[in-house]
Amino acid sequence: MVAATKTARDGLVRIGVAIEKRLLARFDAWLATRGGGNRSEALRDLVRDRLIATELDAEADVVASVSIVYDHHQRALNQRLTELQHLAGDRVVSTLHVHLEHDRCLEVIVLRGRAGEVRTLADRLVGEKGVLHGGVFVTRREPWTDDDAPAHAHAPAHAHAPAPAPAPAPRRPGAGKRR
Repeated sequence: MVAATKTARDGLVRIGVAIEKRLLARFDAWLATRGGGNRSEALRDLVRDRLIATELDAEADVVASVSIVYDHHQRALNQRLTELQHLAGDRVVSTLHVHLEHDRCLEVIVLRGRAGEVRTLADRLVGEKGVLHGGVFVTRREPWTDDDAPAHAHAPAHAHAPAPAPAPAPRRPGAGKRR
């Protein structure tokens, strides 16, 4: 049993965690690469991620991003990837294709649907012959409950500030001078 004390702020419960010094040092170094932040929020994020990943049954309504890096010279790989996406029907929401260098491309494919179907499609995309590296991020589409909502979730009345105006185009030397 873990001793816990409840705090007034956001219904948080303060707990004590025992962790090896070397593991804590690695965690702090990882946290620093993310721009800092505090240990508590990072631990909450990790727990939330693990719970979401393990609680998704095959029928859960999810969205996923599939990122793959591949050699576009690999015989017929572009066609196979495109064919898999077309066969998936409305499970493919969007695709972003980026040319990394002469022979390597990055593709990010956004999927939605039932977890089992999305996971199967994601695994097929990442597993295609010629894909050099791939990863899948899956999360549920259902609204967060009060119990598992991230601390940084948007409030219903939240509005984003307008985007800044674009910088003026650079002027050519001598432009605008009367002759």
